[in-house]
Amino acid sequence: MAARRVAITGCGVVSPLGIGLQAFYRALAEARSGIRALPEEIARGSGVQVGALVAWSAEQHFKGPEAAQLDRVSQFALVAAAEALGSSGLDPATCNRERIGVYWGTGMGGAHTLEASLAQVYGKNDFRLRPLSVVMAMNNAAGSNVAVRWGLKGPFANFSTACSSSAMALGEAMRTIRDGRADAAIAGGAEALLTPATLAAWQALRTLAPADAADPAASCKPFDKRRAGLVLGEGAAALVLEEESHARRRGAPILAFLAGYGNSCDAVHMSKPDRDGQLRAMREALTDSGVSPEDIGYVNAHGTATVVGDAVECEAIRAALGEAGARVPVSSTKSLHGHLLGGAGALEMAAALLPFSAGLLPPTAYLEQPDPACVVRHVPLKAERVDPPRAVMSNSFAFGGSNVVLIATRA
Repeated sequence: MAARRVAITGCGVVSPLGIGLQAFYRALAEARSGIRALPEEIARGSGVQVGALVAWSAEQHFKGPEAAQLDRVSQFALVAAAEALGSSGLDPATCNRERIGVYWGTGMGGAHTLEASLAQVYGKNDFRLRPLSVVMAMNNAAGSNVAVRWGLKGPFANFSTACSSSAMALGEAMRTIRDGRADAAIAGGAEALLTPATLAAWQALRTLAPADAADPAASCKPFDKRRAGLVLGEGAAALVLEEESHARRRGAPILAFLAGYGNSCDAVHMSKPDRDGQLRAMREALTDSGVSPEDIGYVNAHGTATVVGDAVECEAIRAALGEAGARVPVSSTKSLHGHLLGGAGALEMAAALLPFSAGLLPPTAYLEQPDPACVVRHVPLKAERVDPPRAVMSNSFAFGGSNVVLIATRA
């Protein structure tokens, strides 16, 4: 029996580069950064200078008291999911909702609600918290709100594996559809943790980039000799995944096929990246997809702009792709939208589809001085036009040693 193919039929994005998939793609094509100096009310005394904020007005997307009942992370998730469903043409009201799942990823869930609650208790000695504080802050709130909004009663899972969370959600949703346990799924992730205490915690790790003295937008420089750390971002991305025959019966647009999923654990260190763990995930994804390294036409790298992380990943990519590693284009779009942590994998999978839809390779912006330790075929400074490749790869590597690699193939 032939394996069921899993089609990507819709995509929705809320990002620092704009709200909506096309706004996101335009910014990637133009190498337009969403990284800015953080306002004082967010940075406060954390010492963090830059971040990638979404230009957000909840009132534009939610009516009446609804916005006040949703943490920012759930608001992002609902807007991205609505766009994904709309672009796919999948109307849950006309389908068996028990066969549509939700697979979601987030690193910290409702961070805004949690921080506000703690500030009220410890800062004001006021224990009269909002009645919905728990369900707004809980880690599975965003995915659960997506399921409730559209009455989706199929398989549900929420993943919290730091920076690989939403990539894992996509991979596990693909497996569920392949296994015949669902006809379709909304899969993706969201993050909204640009709050003073969270920023202070990240600053204590000493992994965040300072503001570029000449241009704060240029603060994240993956693969560049001048790189000095990552820049935190926020947002969401949702993809509609469908079993191929289900999608074709209803005449759905097929953007690509999600074809490969690799998942490994370094089991070495809580924050230090490991080449062999990343290599295992890439090789597993290649095997799962049935494509060869020569078929890969683009790699969206994890590429956070940390000194150690970028070099380790480039080494792992070369090892995974073998002789093809010298020619396969590699870029990190985090240089433009920052690091969405739990939401990064889904957003970057959306970015990795750009070569299919527009024949464009998204760039690593501000890559002016490539580090000799990062020997790959870069896409520096600006997008490059290409013939749509047969397959693309997207890497997501997380604290705790969780590695997830996804491969999509051309429709």
